[in-house]
Amino acid sequence: MTEGDTRFVGEPIEPVAGTVDVDRMAVGEPGLPQRFVWRGEQHEVAAVLETGKRYGDCSHGSGERYLRAHTYRIRTKSGDEMKLSFVRRPRSASERRHRWWLQTIARRPDCGS
Repeated sequence: MTEGDTRFVGEPIEPVAGTVDVDRMAVGEPGLPQRFVWRGEQHEVAAVLETGKRYGDCSHGSGERYLRAHTYRIRTKSGDEMKLSFVRRPRSASERRHRWWLQTIARRPDCGS
């Protein structure tokens, strides 16, 4: 899929209980949910295409940098590509309620938009 097909979402997702990838937790990462619900529809992870980390500066001026989020570019069983993020240290009330977020989605061509 091309970058032009990718749409920003920025909405929380709900992991399905009991579907986290515990192997990732063993290396200090959050347990990526293998199934999650977004806008009332359940999605299942078929493949992890890329992982990353997002860092941010210390808010008290010390010059230190902190790990803010883990990111995952995934392909779902339906063929959509999504970028998910896990917020490590929630700052807002919304982030405290929802740690997992759908950042972007690139729908499979025959899925519409």
